[in-house]
Amino acid sequence: MKNNKERTAVWLYPETMERLDGWLSKDNCKSRSEFIEKALRFYMGYLGTEDISSYLSKALLASIQGTLQKTENRVANNLFRLSVEISMMMHLLAVTLEITDEELHRLRGRCVAEVKRTKGKIRLEDAVDFQNSPDDEE
Repeated sequence: MKNNKERTAVWLYPETMERLDGWLSKDNCKSRSEFIEKALRFYMGYLGTEDISSYLSKALLASIQGTLQKTENRVANNLFRLSVEISMMMHLLAVTLEITDEELHRLRGRCVAEVKRTKGKIRLEDAVDFQNSPDDEE
């Protein structure tokens, strides 16, 4: 970077100049040139980065982070409740079924493959159809 500044003309609307002048002291700038220089560096930094968090207002950033945290907490609470319900269901089924370790292992493998294939979109009707189909389709 050169130590000498270059002179350039900037054409601004009168209302923009008024706003600029109003911000000079608030930004601890001694001149319009200093303010414009800082504003340009800021804007060019914004354009050149993928992480815009340093350019967002702190209030907006805090609001977004708070909303994300609330959403994360809600999802975590719902997953916990769902896990409890599934655990209860599995215990009830385990009491009523007589299944060998080998059958359980094969079922788990089939279910993992099914969840991967369907991307988690499991339907009870599909499970009933599979269980009622002849054994040679496994």
